[in-house]
Amino acid sequence: MPEYNSAVLHELLDGCLRKNRRSQELLYKQFYGYAMSICLRYTRSREEAKEILNDGFLKVFTKLDSFDSDRSFKTWLSRIMINTALDHYRQEVRRDVFDDVEMAEQVSVDETVISKIAHEELVGLIQKLTPSYRIVFSLSVIDGYTHEEIADQLNISVGASKSNLSRAREKLREMLSKISIDNYDRVTR
Repeated sequence: MPEYNSAVLHELLDGCLRKNRRSQELLYKQFYGYAMSICLRYTRSREEAKEILNDGFLKVFTKLDSFDSDRSFKTWLSRIMINTALDHYRQEVRRDVFDDVEMAEQVSVDETVISKIAHEELVGLIQKLTPSYRIVFSLSVIDGYTHEEIADQLNISVGASKSNLSRAREKLREMLSKISIDNYDRVTR
C-alpha cells in the first residue's frame, strides 16, 4: 500500500487508535520492510534489528494519538524507529567508546564502487562498523542529521561526531577496497 493511498492508511490508523488488533497487524505488515531497513542500519544483526523494530512499533501504537495526519506517516515512523535504535544503543554502549578530537578530516569514498555494490552488501558493511561509527554514520550520511544534532542526540561533542564519521568513512573505504580487490582476484583466477 503506497502512502499516496491516504484513505486506506487513514482507515488503518483509525483502527489502530481504537486498539483494533487486525488494524495493528496490517499496519505492522505494511510498514515492516521499510521500518526494518531503518533498524538494520543501526544494528549489528537482524535479531537486534527485529528487537528494535518491535519496540518501535510498540511506541507507534502507544503514541499514535500524537501523529499529525497532515504529515507523512513514513517520516513519523522513521523518526520513531531511529529514536528507538538510539535508545537501544544508549542502553548497550556507553560513551567511553567515543573519541573526542578538535577536528576530523573528511575522507572521500569512491562513489563508483558504492554504485556497483548491492544494497544488502552495503548494509552488511555498515553493520560491521563499531557501534559508535555505525550510529554516527547512519545518522549523518543516511538520515541527514547535522553534527550538532548528532552530538545532542548522543550526548557527545561535535568533534567526536565528526571524528566518528571520518573514521567510519575510512573503515568503509577500506572494506570497499577489499571487496574490489577480492572481486578482482576472483575474476583473474
